[in-house]
Amino acid sequence: MIAAALAELEAAGDPARAVEMAAYHKTTRRCLGVPVPVVSAMADGWRAACSLDDRLTLAAALWQIDIHEARVAAAKLLTQARIRPDDAAWSLIQSWVPDFDGWALADHVCIAGQKRLVADLSRLDAVEGWTTSPHMWTRRAALVITLPFAKSNVPKPAELAARDRVLGWAAGYADDRDWFIQKAVAWWVRDLSKHDAPRARAFLAAHGARLKPFAAKEAVKYLTP
Repeated sequence: MIAAALAELEAAGDPARAVEMAAYHKTTRRCLGVPVPVVSAMADGWRAACSLDDRLTLAAALWQIDIHEARVAAAKLLTQARIRPDDAAWSLIQSWVPDFDGWALADHVCIAGQKRLVADLSRLDAVEGWTTSPHMWTRRAALVITLPFAKSNVPKPAELAARDRVLGWAAGYADDRDWFIQKAVAWWVRDLSKHDAPRARAFLAAHGARLKPFAAKEAVKYLTP
């Protein structure tokens, strides 16, 4: 199936768009020039046509090809709220995290990972280990993959505990000078402010002065003076 999937991706490619895509993502990885909605539609078709085991095998193979759209497709194959059982899917997602080298692929994988994390909050223990990684994209992924806990309007007690836990990680990131880490903290607190303004305000009162100015400004975007 991997050969057929790759052939389908390549047939949808646009060489001119591929050049623009590589420049935009600042990557030397091969790009085919296939828009994300088209990749998503392909992945939907593949998912419907194969068993869970075959889907996991296909996703793993697509990731290993090291083509931008193939890796997007790998993540899309696992972006599903209900996967039963899902331990293998979660393990595969975790295995991709050390390969992150840019925001786009990292975000596609983290969106898939969000579903698995919400399905089993005990997986936060593994994600917490990412927060001390020397690999910047892994540290950033800990905040991106936990964004659902910032966005719930009526969180359950366990989700509130997860929210506070992630805010603790974000506090630890406040002194990290990397732009992408600062942006991730700002993004998390900004989204939280739309659903839980008191917690967002408390975080910024305690740690906002340690953020870079652009991040502090972004974090307060939806908070009224």
